Amino acid sequence: MENRFWVLLFVCFSSFQLSFSLSPDGLTLLSLKSAIDQPSDGSVFSDWNENDPTPCHWSGIFCMNISGFPDPRVVGIAISGKNLRGYIPSELGSLAYLRRLNLHNNNLYGSIPVQLFNATALHSLFLYGNNLSGSLPPSICNLPRLQNLDLSNNSLTGSLPDDIKNCKQLQRLILAKNKFSGKLPAGIWPVLENLVQLDLSANDFEGPIPNDLGELQSLSGTLNLSFNHLSGRIPKSLGNLPVTVSFDLRNNNLSGEIPQTGSFANQGPTAFLNNPQLCGFPLQKSCKDSSDSQQETQSSVPESDKNKRKGLSPGLIILISVADAAGVAFIGLVIVYIYWRKKDSNGGCSCTGRSKLGGNEKGKLCSCPCINGFRNEDSELEDHEKSERTKCEGELVAIDKGFSIELDELLRASAYVLGKSGLGIVYKVVLGNGVPVAVRRLGEGGEQRYKEFVSEVQTIAKVKHPNIVKLRAYYWAPDEKLLISDFISNGNLNNALRGRSGQPSSSGLSWSIRLRIIKGTARGLAYLHECSPRKFVHGDIKPSNILINNDFQPYISDFGLNRLVNITGNSPSSSGGFMGGALPYMKSVQTERANNYKAPEARVPGSRPTQKWDVYAFGVVLLELLTGKAPELSPTTSTSIEVPDLVRWVRKGFEEENPLSDMVDPLLLQEVHAKKEVLAVFQVALTCTETDPEVRPRMKNVSENLERIGS
Repeated sequence: MENRFWVLLFVCFSSFQLSFSLSPDGLTLLSLKSAIDQPSDGSVFSDWNENDPTPCHWSGIFCMNISGFPDPRVVGIAISGKNLRGYIPSELGSLAYLRRLNLHNNNLYGSIPVQLFNATALHSLFLYGNNLSGSLPPSICNLPRLQNLDLSNNSLTGSLPDDIKNCKQLQRLILAKNKFSGKLPAGIWPVLENLVQLDLSANDFEGPIPNDLGELQSLSGTLNLSFNHLSGRIPKSLGNLPVTVSFDLRNNNLSGEIPQTGSFANQGPTAFLNNPQLCGFPLQKSCKDSSDSQQETQSSVPESDKNKRKGLSPGLIILISVADAAGVAFIGLVIVYIYWRKKDSNGGCSCTGRSKLGGNEKGKLCSCPCINGFRNEDSELEDHEKSERTKCEGELVAIDKGFSIELDELLRASAYVLGKSGLGIVYKVVLGNGVPVAVRRLGEGGEQRYKEFVSEVQTIAKVKHPNIVKLRAYYWAPDEKLLISDFISNGNLNNALRGRSGQPSSSGLSWSIRLRIIKGTARGLAYLHECSPRKFVHGDIKPSNILINNDFQPYISDFGLNRLVNITGNSPSSSGGFMGGALPYMKSVQTERANNYKAPEARVPGSRPTQKWDVYAFGVVLLELLTGKAPELSPTTSTSIEVPDLVRWVRKGFEEENPLSDMVDPLLLQEVHAKKEVLAVFQVALTCTETDPEVRPRMKNVSENLERIGS
């Protein structure tokens, strides 16, 4: 009997000892498990076994070997988007080596425990997308290494504490979509010299914008103070912020004239919308309009006093100006009408077919230069005799004075089909002197819209930039429309990355070449947005529309063609980037991939293209160049995690602070010196692919940021 007692005691003691075999970090983590209302399937913590010696193999837990300790220590907790309901236990503050805590997009409630900030190794705290309440504890800056603080989309209240100035290593402060109130404190911002992102939008902050916000010289991306109750004038000091910073001051109570100094010159009107008392450029509301109240006051002055005033009234001056402008416009219309009547009266056909394409000369042709008249080396075109060409009156016009060619030479040249799409058929035409050009056949309709066609082509032709395909000439006839442009010899970026078959290219692209392509494309797109005659929106940025030459200089193609195709009666679709380019990728594959570069708002039926569409698409192209992965491939680092697209996958990787080697193209890992540059381009790509188009930067700012990388 006595022996049985000792055996039972030994078994109990062994079980008691086993329950405490788990490391101290593991025991602390069990407090998080206990604080969560377990879901019905229990899948989140299914492998959190208290009998394990270490928690390092548990889901969502990351460990690292620390000098002086026999066992690995917990350095990261990442359990996000699991719909967990519960609270944050204060015991997590005892994890002395915890570096990042990522519990975003759950249903956590309650306040942020002050004891959490005893974990002084914390440098990243992601708690956004929960139901947390209470105030922001001032002791949060007891964390000496805190770099990333994202508490957005919660129900936090109270003011922004002055003690935030003690977070001197802070790089990202994101408190959007909470219930913070009070004035924005002054005197704290100059100390935060490492701050690169500040988002205080969608709160209840009031009062003036602090002048010293303009001293945040490390800021990039967007300074977002929108959807608050801020009042008073916009401080001129914000103009001292880097020129790459975009402002978002929408939906406040700001007043007065928008300053015109420094970085204010780079802001669009959307940055200041819904501030009824604001005036001045870039808003359409002139500050002179604010004098209306004074004019109303003057209306009460006796009529006899008004008559004493000399000079013309403002209304009369405006009336005279309008009349003058109308007169000038009428004269202009008369001149244009006479010009076209004279042009038509001299129209006759010149049946020689010898009109020179060059300078400003224009030729009238009896036979339209049907592309079917070309000799086709690939047997894609039928060879017709010139005598069989359709009778028509056509016009062959050189847009570039430095480009000269006889029409017969063009018609006799060998032609190769490069591709077919909704934007027409494209041919490579090798002229007699061996110089290739790209000829796009747009369609046969639109014979009654000649002037509209010519106007559109001439607008496109005014776009001249080293990184944009150059239009050289055009031909118009009722049954034939052609565009002649430079031929870019080395195919497109899609082929360079994946080869013609869609598989990764064996040769690969070095980082220096990728950076060259990135910078050149950004310069060309910024020019289209800011400096082109119509401030074009491309609307279809993707690798197959970025052509490259033998020196790997990029050229943007296929901009402005949708309107031309509409004039000629074709149905626009994804072009595949054939304008001026060689080696087309399969059209079916391109059409399938087209949506992967579209901004979220671009996928809404009936939406009109904007420049922010292009910014988003460019960001996806950057991620593709950085990762080497196509956006539709749904890459993952774990087979148990499904990520719908490339943008989300990269964002998730950065939030969880995955190693760069897990995300970057393996071909780039050999270039160790490029690590900082790769990281910098990643940051640019992430700002370009923000879901909210208003938060995305302008291409001008994107290009300026990229030019600094590696220079």
